[in-house]
Amino acid sequence: MSGNDGLQLPISTEPDVVYVRQAVRKLASELGFSLIDQTKLVTATSELARNALIYGGGGMATIEKISQHTRTGIRLTIVDQGPGIENIEKALQDGYSTGSGLGLGLGGAKRLSNEFELQSTPGAGTKVAITRWL
Repeated sequence: MSGNDGLQLPISTEPDVVYVRQAVRKLASELGFSLIDQTKLVTATSELARNALIYGGGGMATIEKISQHTRTGIRLTIVDQGPGIENIEKALQDGYSTGSGLGLGLGGAKRLSNEFELQSTPGAGTKVAITRWL
């Protein structure tokens, strides 16, 4: 897989979540993603960026155009330095939340992506990467 230098955007306020969503939608549109796939990608982006803000105390989003053989995609990586996730398996279950949310964010983002990676260390932060292919 090859990528290019990604666009990095901080996530420290609610408007930052909107900027990340807009940047993902712009790139998806430029690459020719269907409206349905753009919506899936933007919805997953919103969930992950909001999680980084609310549970991680903010973070950094990297948005990349990637290619693998003949296909093109978008990879979104969000990293925070928050408290991390104690039980990743449980956090991916619908209905589980350590906050006041519905507990659909992480699992939903996984379902809306073609590839999903989650690394978290309690006390050291979380890194989530999703990929959606054309």
